Amino acid sequence: MRLEELKEAHPKAEVELWAEDEARLGLKPVMRRVWAPVGKRPVASFKRGYKWTYLYGFVHPQSGKVYWLILPTVNVELFSMALSEFAKEIGVGEHKRVLLVVDQAGWHTGKEVEIPEGIHLEFLPSGSPELMPAERLWPLTNEALANGLFEEIEEVEEALVERCLELLDQPEAIRELTNYHWWPQAA
Repeated sequence: MRLEELKEAHPKAEVELWAEDEARLGLKPVMRRVWAPVGKRPVASFKRGYKWTYLYGFVHPQSGKVYWLILPTVNVELFSMALSEFAKEIGVGEHKRVLLVVDQAGWHTGKEVEIPEGIHLEFLPSGSPELMPAERLWPLTNEALANGLFEEIEEVEEALVERCLELLDQPEAIRELTNYHWWPQAA
């Protein structure tokens, strides 16, 4: 369902356009370039590990509002739960509708996905991450992990929580990064 169709179908409801994506983060390091004196090689310690956590990011590009969830994996059950928590958080229901743009990951498209009342999914074409505003969130969240040494996945999650809380207070930066010139604007 397109945005205009949703507005016509629910003329008395507030309608918002959001985007959602997930990022896998873990003990495998996020490496960044660093400054070093001329002739000196910078040293970055890391422990190679393959435990993962997943950051679910919901973004309203027009306002820069974000909603974050850190979950242990991605699957239909957890995506359904994420949709439910998101819907509760922003008050989706009879008087507020959300058209949520997602990619075509298997856990988004399965018939088993439980979509809360008031959430309507719009799927991007396959293989088009450049169209997803939520993809632009990951460089911001990765800053919490860049060149860091984490022994346990819980340390990664704690760093992500701190960074996501910081980003809640930066709607202008989020908006500038995610509000593409072609993204539909409120009437």
